[in-house]
Amino acid sequence: MLISRDIVSAIKILIPKYPIIALTGPRQSGKTTLLKSLFPDYRYISLENPDIRNFAEKDPNGFLAEYDRHVIFDEVQRIPALFSYIQSIVDDRSGEMGIYVLSGSQNFHLMNSITQSLAGRVAIFKLFPLDCQELEKAGLLGDDFLAPLIKGFYPAIYDRDIPSRIFYSNYIQTYINRDVSELIAIRDMRGFQNFLGLCAARAGQLLNLNALANESGISQPTAKAWLSALEQSFITFQLYPYHKNFNKRIVKTPKLYFYDTGLLCHLLKITKTESLLTHPFKGALFENMMISEYVKQMHHRNSPEDLWFWRDSGGNEIDLMVDKGDEMEIFEFKASQTIKTEMFDGLNKFEEISQMQNLKKVLVYGGKESQIRSSGKLLSWKDFG
Repeated sequence: MLISRDIVSAIKILIPKYPIIALTGPRQSGKTTLLKSLFPDYRYISLENPDIRNFAEKDPNGFLAEYDRHVIFDEVQRIPALFSYIQSIVDDRSGEMGIYVLSGSQNFHLMNSITQSLAGRVAIFKLFPLDCQELEKAGLLGDDFLAPLIKGFYPAIYDRDIPSRIFYSNYIQTYINRDVSELIAIRDMRGFQNFLGLCAARAGQLLNLNALANESGISQPTAKAWLSALEQSFITFQLYPYHKNFNKRIVKTPKLYFYDTGLLCHLLKITKTESLLTHPFKGALFENMMISEYVKQMHHRNSPEDLWFWRDSGGNEIDLMVDKGDEMEIFEFKASQTIKTEMFDGLNKFEEISQMQNLKKVLVYGGKESQIRSSGKLLSWKDFG
């Protein structure tokens, strides 16, 4: 079955307003399927095809004369020189919208080419693996967060009923290793896979790059380059600390997260919900799932927001802060399915320390019921976003 994607509404709004639509995101997140269904009258051209790629490289003018409008160029970042020619075509057709659709899975190369040649001419979107709201609308989410947390959120797992263990094993070999190798030269692929596993063990924790490098047996600059490649391939991301200290010493180190908890659990060798019930990483995995959920929904709505966490030297912490402009939303994530009053203590403590006005406190937990309480909003993980 094909699952409806929420990003479609956001893209449709901007098709008549921009000459170019660009869609990026991790491999296997559903970009090609979405674009073919959203633009059924457009020709689909994959620049992964060596013959087509050779045509575009050797004769860009002839290539774009053949594919002059209403074309989807997939993995277009493979031909950086093409962007300047596309710019000329778009500028010559001033006022015509929806001329080209560009897609790519390597964020660095695609965005670098867009900012150099197509700034102001393109509406940029990011498609991530399925979010919980999309799964819920398709009737595939269930009531227990443990199952989707381990299963993961890539569409093929649901559309083609591929076991997660098989999907992620192939995903690492077929996509992650190749993409990272194209971004940076990796001589020791076994060492890189060990590094990836060590990153998984640090999900939801403060990122100590020196310690990560030492444990991986590589230099700090190499660890930084490998981590950057994982970020550009949409495998990991960093959440940065909120900058105000409220007269207390604050942590200034970012935290590391994975976009997909299925991949994260695969790397941690967690395959069954029973083993996760008492696993020491359960809380960190739930936090990772919810923060990545917010990031996915944010991009699928095409409504980017400023996200942070906050922690001071006394151990007080807020898992997620979202600047809404007229108010600040703060979130605490608890994997427990049992509601306890003290779960709000961290949120209340931050309110006391910060003295912020227009503060919206939300406790997201692993249970089913959502309520409004005197200390703030209690939100089921299914209602989060």
